[in-house]
Parts: sequence; C-alpha cells; structure tokens
Amino acid sequence: MATIVVTGGAGFLGSHLIDRLIARGDDVVCVDNLFTGRKDNIRHLIGNPQFEFIRHDIVNPLYVECDQIYNLACPASPVSYQYNPIKTIKTSSVGTVNVLGLAKRCQARILHASTSEIYGDPEVHPQTEDYWGHVSSTGPRSCYDEGKRVAESLCVNYHRSHGVETRIIRIFNTYGPRMDPNDGRVVSNFINQALRGQDISVYGDGSQTRSFCFVDDLIDGMIRLMDQDETTEPVNIGNPVETSMLELAQTVIGLIGSQSEIVHMPLPKDDPTRRCPDITRAKTYLDWEPRVSLASGLSSTIDYYRQLRDTDDIWTNSSHQHEPEATVPV
Repeated sequence: MATIVVTGGAGFLGSHLIDRLIARGDDVVCVDNLFTGRKDNIRHLIGNPQFEFIRHDIVNPLYVECDQIYNLACPASPVSYQYNPIKTIKTSSVGTVNVLGLAKRCQARILHASTSEIYGDPEVHPQTEDYWGHVSSTGPRSCYDEGKRVAESLCVNYHRSHGVETRIIRIFNTYGPRMDPNDGRVVSNFINQALRGQDISVYGDGSQTRSFCFVDDLIDGMIRLMDQDETTEPVNIGNPVETSMLELAQTVIGLIGSQSEIVHMPLPKDDPTRRCPDITRAKTYLDWEPRVSLASGLSSTIDYYRQLRDTDDIWTNSSHQHEPEATVPV
C-alpha cells in the first residue's frame, strides 16, 4: 500500500486511475481545481477512508506527503485548452515545476502525463518516441503542444539534476465513460450527434486518421509504466490500429442505429492528418498492448452517454462552462 497523489484526479482519466489504485489498496489524494474535472466523476469515492480530495491549482505549490505522484493536471481537449491558453501553458510549465518540486522533497516517483500532440502533424509514421515532432510554436494548439514539450524537458532535467524518479507517458487518443460530452473531441461529438439524430460533422474529407484506445487499456499501461524500473524514457501508450474519421462516424451510426447523416466541414488549422503510435517500447518494457476493440469500447461509451441524457444536465449544456473561480485569465 502506498500514498499516491493524482493531480487532475477529478478528470476523465484521473478518476478511472484513482478507482484502479484504490481497488488495489492504495491511499489516494485527489488534487483538482475543477477547471475541467467534475465532482460527479469522484462522488462515489466520498467517504472512502482511502480517498481524500483537495481542491487546488498546481500553479500554486502543493504541500502533502506521498510515495508516488501521477501528474494528469491539464485541460486536454482543444475546446478546454484554447478556452484559456495562458492558463494551459502555466499548468504545464509552472504547475509541472511545482509537482516535480513536491516529488523531490518527498523522494517520490512521479509519472507525467504527456501527449501524442508533442509530435504535432507528424512527418514520421507511425510515431516512435525518438521522433522530435513537427509542431507549430505559434498556432492555436501551441499552448497545449508546446506546454507539454516543456513539461517533458522539466521531467528529464529534474531526473538528471536532482535524481527525481520520473516516468513519461505519451497518451494517444483515449475514450470511454466519463468523457465530458461537450469537450469537443471526436468520439464524444459523434456519439452525441448520433444519439440526438443530428448530422455528424466530419472535418475535411474524413480521411485523416487517429488511433483510439479505450480508457481501461490506457490506465493499465499507465500503472505498468509507473511501477516498472527498466526505463525513464517516454513511452507511447495508445492503440496502433488507425481509424479514419469517416470510418469512426459510420461505426458510431451503426452501433446506435441512428438516422444521422454525415456532413463535411472545413478542416481546422494545424489539425494533424495522421496519428498512430509505435508501441514497441510499451510491449518491451511493460508487456502491454491494448485489448479492448473499438466496437466494444464505443458500445460502453454510448451506454454512458445514454444514461447521462436522463440523469445529468451536462447533456443539455452545449456551452463550455467552468467553475467561476477558474475563468479568470492569468
């Protein structure tokens, strides 16, 4: 049993991670400012003696005691991280300095949640961890992409300079229950449009691809990476099976039995045309690869959104809203 801090613990991935850690017997301190995290994601844990919630923004120093830290705090969807781009950059830079400082003081191992976005619109396919990326430092996505690149550099240099035990996971597209239905990501968009009988918006001609990993597989890889001692290098965790946006839309329509039609919209600026991980390192060091099929994972996600229609007003809230104190630009 360990005491583990999870920053961003009320978010989509963080809440699933906490469930898994508590199930294996760990004590968990969930840290979240609720900028994009939701109390409903962790409500079932309130009162559990293994669980503690602290409402806190990691841009400010954090003082707790722990054995491990999972740093998942950062808006992850384009709608969220472009809503307040300066705050996004500060979370990945100043915030990462603060959690690395906590790890140094506590002599705790830290896993930082990086992203496939550090590869940008890749010129190498599939993407291996030694590829440096093709990223715009001034585009609309740069607040997230470059922030995550800085955070990786901070992790590596805290390890080299101070001996902090760091792990870096590069997360590719992940989906599943507890995804915010209004976060603007393709899986949530397609499912919600199809459930409502609306036209499904496909950007460009729909030939651009992503690799979709179900949340249970992702969390399994994340924990394996934290607990292994063979490498401190970044490790891709994602599904190496490519799916085009057109194929995804057609699959969602078929699973729901919707009458939605596909309509094409202009392609957003800096939107990557292909994204697919090389997971050789994950197989080698973690003995990990995804197991949940796209159809099975989408079915679970569709069931979750169907339940939201009747039980949660976030379903009907099409605007992007946050807790009041999180909206002040900094």
